[in-house]
Amino acid sequence: MTWWEAVVLGLVQGLTEFLPISSSAHLRVVGELLPYGRDAGAAFTAISQIGTESAVVLYFRRDIARIVAGWWRALTGANGTTWRARLGEGDPDARMAWWIALGTVPIVVLGVTFEDAIKGPFRDLRLVALSLVVFAIVLGVADRIGAKRRTLDELTAGHAVAFGFAQAMALVPGVSRSGGTISMGLLLGYTREAAARYSFLLAMPAVFGSGFQQLFTSLDDFGDPGTPSLGVTILATAVAFVVGYVVIIGFLRLVSTRTFLPFVVYRIVFAAFIVLLVALGTLQAVGAGA
Repeated sequence: MTWWEAVVLGLVQGLTEFLPISSSAHLRVVGELLPYGRDAGAAFTAISQIGTESAVVLYFRRDIARIVAGWWRALTGANGTTWRARLGEGDPDARMAWWIALGTVPIVVLGVTFEDAIKGPFRDLRLVALSLVVFAIVLGVADRIGAKRRTLDELTAGHAVAFGFAQAMALVPGVSRSGGTISMGLLLGYTREAAARYSFLLAMPAVFGSGFQQLFTSLDDFGDPGTPSLGVTILATAVAFVVGYVVIIGFLRLVSTRTFLPFVVYRIVFAAFIVLLVALGTLQAVGAGA
């Protein structure tokens, strides 16, 4: 992979990570269409997501600082020594910290359980196209029938777990982390903006954990034949950070006033594009890097 191909993939990652259109599906396809000519792989995808999640940390830095401080106050008994107080009763910031932790459990468990499938069979473009269409329909239905009344102050333990399982579906390229969690939020009655904000916050532990785990376990593999080097991977991650920050600003403004219909249509068109390219032999259903 050349430096300019890394820049392209970083742009793709930054542009698509927060939109409900699946960044991993786009990286899977674009990597093979470039002269690089192959699936960049699950490790490259996970590491490049560190860049976009770093953009989340920068954008939500005040919220994150407040949530961490609230969690620490509750944990150390500053709000009371009962178990309810330590779990954030009366302190929405402390509760949010616990709900993020609880919502992260499903993707950790399922990610470890299905790690081999995530790196191989789940990246089959036929499954990717199917996931794009199925979850386009889910997103469209959720956006249409969702009550859109609840705020994040009304988040419960049960809802946190439901959000967590929705996020875990994004282990399959084509589902979309934000698309899955936002769809669940809409179905549970949350506003578009509340669902999107929680989607961003919930993703941080899982993405950073997965990204750094892949970084440390892949250090000896960087630069092997058919594998992106560490340098171009870091370059793509840096580009994803810059572009991702801009996308966060625009997306949060967009969801407060617009429906998700354009994203539903785009997902279906993108799926059809993938199927066509596979049928023509331009893309291999099972990538060489998978």
